[in-house]
Amino acid sequence: MLFLPCLFHTMTGWYCPGCGGTRAFRYLLRGEWFQSFRYHPLILYTALVMTLEIVTFLAAKTSGRNYLYLGHEKLFLYMAVGIVTVNFLVKNYLLIWCGVDLLALP
Repeated sequence: MLFLPCLFHTMTGWYCPGCGGTRAFRYLLRGEWFQSFRYHPLILYTALVMTLEIVTFLAAKTSGRNYLYLGHEKLFLYMAVGIVTVNFLVKNYLLIWCGVDLLALP
C-alpha cells in the first residue's frame, strides 16, 4: 500500500491528531475492526454513530414516532473531540516516552 507521509509527523516526530486515519478507514472497509480501532479509534466511532443516527432517524420517520430519533449531535461531536484528544496524547506518549510505535506498518 502507498501511504503519503504526514507533514506534521515528518517535521516534529510526533503524530498529528489524524495520523492513522486512512489506514483505519481501509481496515474498516475490510471488516477488520480491531485493526481499524488500533490505527485510529475515531473512524470506527464515526461509523457506529452514523449507523446509529441513520437507523434511529429512519425508524422515527417511518413510524411517525419522533422520540425514536436520538439526535444528540453535540454530544457525539464532543465525544469525537475527546477521542481525538485521547488518541493524540496516548499515541504520542507511547511513541516519545515508551518507544512504542502503534502506527508502524506490520
